[in-house]
This record gives sequence, C-alpha cells and structure tokens, in this order.
Amino acid sequence: MFSALVEAAMERARYWQLEDGTYYGEIEVYPEVYATGRTLEECRRELEAVLIEWLQDHLSRP
Repeated sequence: MFSALVEAAMERARYWQLEDGTYYGEIEVYPEVYATGRTLEECRRELEAVLIEWLQDHLSRP
C-alpha cells in the first residue's frame, strides 16, 4: 500500500530545468516536498526520497 501511494504521488510530480542546467521537481499536493538535482534522474530520485521521508513522518504521527 505504501509503495502504491509513493508511485501515485510521483506520477503527479512536475519538473523544470533551471537556468543553470540543474533540475527542480515538486509534487503540488505535497507543498513541502521538492528537490533539485544535476540531472533529471538525480532530481527524480531525490524527490522520491524526500516524499518517502515526508510520508513516513506524517503517517507515523498520532
């Protein structure tokens, strides 16, 4: 179930290439979840890691 939630959220991710050639990614429904990377793939991996950490933190709260 958790992996399905992550996968669904990552499908909503949006990415932009910045002026310096790096990438920025975010998931609009999770405003605190964003990442940057030197490549698009690096940005995707970092965004997924941030998302997982955010979900684990918020789902574990009482």
